[in-house]
Amino acid sequence: MLAAAAAVYTGGDGPGGSGSGAGGPGRSTSGTGGSGRGGSGGSAARELAVGARLRAEGVPAELVAAAFTQAELRHRAAAKFARAEEMFFTRAGLEQASSQAAAEHRAARFAGRSRLADLCTGIGGDALALAPGREILLVDRDPVHLRMAALNVAVHGAHRVDTLLADVRAADLTGYDGVFVDPARRTGDRRLASRASEPPLPWCFALADRVAAVAVKAAPGLATDQVPQGWEIEFVADGRDLKEAVLFSPALATTERRATVLHPASSAHPASGAHLGSPAHLAALGSAEAGIAFPDGPVSLVGVADPAEPDGPVAAPGRYLYDPSPAVTRAGLVGELARQLGAWQLDPMIAFLSSDTPVATPFARLLQISASLPFDVRRLAAELRGRGIGALEIRRRGLAGDVDELRRRLLPRRRDLVAGGPAITLVMTRVRDEPWAFLCTNWPADDHTPPRPSVIE
Repeated sequence: MLAAAAAVYTGGDGPGGSGSGAGGPGRSTSGTGGSGRGGSGGSAARELAVGARLRAEGVPAELVAAAFTQAELRHRAAAKFARAEEMFFTRAGLEQASSQAAAEHRAARFAGRSRLADLCTGIGGDALALAPGREILLVDRDPVHLRMAALNVAVHGAHRVDTLLADVRAADLTGYDGVFVDPARRTGDRRLASRASEPPLPWCFALADRVAAVAVKAAPGLATDQVPQGWEIEFVADGRDLKEAVLFSPALATTERRATVLHPASSAHPASGAHLGSPAHLAALGSAEAGIAFPDGPVSLVGVADPAEPDGPVAAPGRYLYDPSPAVTRAGLVGELARQLGAWQLDPMIAFLSSDTPVATPFARLLQISASLPFDVRRLAAELRGRGIGALEIRRRGLAGDVDELRRRLLPRRRDLVAGGPAITLVMTRVRDEPWAFLCTNWPADDHTPPRPSVIE
């Protein structure tokens, strides 16, 4: 029956990718009700036909509905899990689970440890990466999620799997040499107050008094001053989307701060003439815009967080602009990235970096500045019209304003965009504490010849 339901979504026109909501497992409510399926009219028609056939064969209607919900969730889960078609999900469990790439990245910290406990396991999104070759204890207070977690871990292999249906605070961790905990940020359908979790973070940190090796998943909005001394704070982004924070006890910590990009954009055709940094600094990696290949797996920038009053170089704009990954800015590693790139900040309180030599990096989007001018909507509109642009993206740091309204003022008519024209990124920021604008293109230009930017007074 599941196979019949799954066939509805395998034609390429089923529902779209999964949501990526922050939060963790360890739920008291599974959230299995209601399919809420999207997809095309063809998919809906096939679902009706298959459902009618199954019911005609005597399959209870509620079982048919459950099969279609599971098939749809597996289809969506393929964006997170390589073997999603063999796994089981609830809607809430899938939305709150980390991706397999994120889970495998942090599971590597537990190398050499053979007995692990996964607290607030949910549907087992992290357990599937922690379990292979180990004994693992799965703890959750939701019986549906706990059963799904055990089945999902079995798909990925484990030496032994034990389950405990209980509040995680009741778990006996004697004999375990590593603990992962993903405290819930929801109670049923209700999101907890900002920065709150269940169990609370102080309880999670105290686990290190019982088991030395502890990793705690947290929301990316985490207040870093909540984290005890000696713990590592990692912020994780998938592409340009900041996903989560992970906190490692001193037994697992290897640095003070870490910014990780899970899936750097990549290309198989490196651009000629690219200036690359030291491989040890991970600046020897490219960008999709530049046509330079990145590794397939996660890359990390590590260091000490920037001081409250940044002390790095601040100077006028160069030829190139770097827009750091949100993982870098959230980790407070803008100064570290600037040092590795040989770049400088345009303003001590704003994360944009600049240089005269392009250095490709997975930790920032690299743009080539073609015009630099004080921020003025009328002048910008005239400048854009004169370029015959085909697309406009707007990025801003340090300046308030409605981006959609600004776009309407800059390009009030659809014909203001020219088919085949260049794609321009408008960067709104502050330079020397003055509102400023840059018109940029992706680096490198098609001919790889970096023109000197025009400075418009």
